[in-house]
Amino acid sequence: MTDRLHLDADRAAAAAERIWEDQIIPTLREYIRIPNRSPGFDPEWATRGEMDRAVDLVASWCRDHALPGMSVEVARLPGRTPLILMEVPGDGEDTVLLYGHLDKQPEMTGWREGLDPWEPVREGDRLYGRGGADDGYAAFASLAALRLLQEQGIPYARCVILVEACEESGSVDLPAYIEALADRIGQPSLVVCLDSGCGNYDQLWFTTSLRGLVGGDLTVRVLREGVHSGDASGVVPSSFRILRSLLSRLEDEATGRILLPALHAPIPEVRVRQARQTAASLGEDAFGRFPWAGGTRPMGEDVADRILARTWRPTLSVTGLAGAPAPGAAGNVLRPSTTARLSVRIPAGVDPRAATAAVKEALEADPPYGAEVHFRAEEPASGWDAPPMPAWLEGALDAASRTWFGLPSAAMGEGGTIPFMAMLGERFPGAQFLITGVLGPESNAHGPNEFLHLPTGKRLTCCVAEVIAAHRAR
Repeated sequence: MTDRLHLDADRAAAAAERIWEDQIIPTLREYIRIPNRSPGFDPEWATRGEMDRAVDLVASWCRDHALPGMSVEVARLPGRTPLILMEVPGDGEDTVLLYGHLDKQPEMTGWREGLDPWEPVREGDRLYGRGGADDGYAAFASLAALRLLQEQGIPYARCVILVEACEESGSVDLPAYIEALADRIGQPSLVVCLDSGCGNYDQLWFTTSLRGLVGGDLTVRVLREGVHSGDASGVVPSSFRILRSLLSRLEDEATGRILLPALHAPIPEVRVRQARQTAASLGEDAFGRFPWAGGTRPMGEDVADRILARTWRPTLSVTGLAGAPAPGAAGNVLRPSTTARLSVRIPAGVDPRAATAAVKEALEADPPYGAEVHFRAEEPASGWDAPPMPAWLEGALDAASRTWFGLPSAAMGEGGTIPFMAMLGERFPGAQFLITGVLGPESNAHGPNEFLHLPTGKRLTCCVAEVIAAHRAR
């Protein structure tokens, strides 16, 4: 390797274009066709074999495009989803950890005509299909970024690339792998995660915070079996009405504000300032990307307030319902039970287990009419707040953004959860983080019509390479 510190932009852009078009996109098409739903959505994942197909596809691509001295291993702990571990030799004693995942959310309904969750479709700059942007591209882009540096002889630190298969289910298998592979992973001084979002496709965005998650199923049962609604209504209470009243213990239904103090945390002043800066930059476009129906208006007082609500305030979403037939199949029956899948986002700084206990207590205490009420909680996840950013990293991000996007870099918290980040923050308190990604306006991860914005993927690959080079040169 030479003493050069920066990529030749023209050479790198041409190389990124070549790698993406000739190598990454064709493999992403294969990956999109694999319905490898995360274990939380497919209890039979181990016998169905789709997760193994996806792991084999990604691992094989990485072996075929390995850098000199690089190793690729599929680690398998008993009873857990597999994990891909790659080690790339580097210069010096530092370690960079790059992270991605390959499990997917369910297909979801509502894909527009001509699109399908399991069939890739390219329309201009967009590659549609489940999992391409969240997060199938990450392993390929991580290795491609190192390839750009290697081709130009620019030094970089030893790199470890981890690709898990359980992120969409809360990364419940990951701690066991982190422990089992601790000696192989080492002590990273920089963590790069390509599983986050961007406020637009015009600049490099990095994530400053993530919310945690408390989830589970709330079931209300009033009868052993359904009965004639004309016979029972007015005497037997509606399980749906009881469930609705229980949710009011968690949130103010008029405003959406969460009522439990255990789910709130103070918002750091630096994040308030960043929210205002982002609001000034994006304006109403910050949330214009959502497919609003009719005259629906956003909550919140202004754009900055909405950014903070999305990233630093707890919120409740009902993401699923069971116990009720579709309207066209509904008879005059008072149903015996109703179950709601609850997703409660919690800010960084909130203890997720204490939050889970508070939610369970609030929902199950003193049930109306003595009904059977049970909240079956899932494994919760912590939120994450980035450590103060050193000057070298801030400068590298801004320089990369200006080089590859033509605009300064930008920062914003994200409302979603990446459990691995909180895990790493606790285990490696001295590490710095670059959390970024391609999930921008309309990309709709987890929902219908998910797409990967290809120009952003290519530019982001170059930006990651520049930051890794700056990390070595700092």
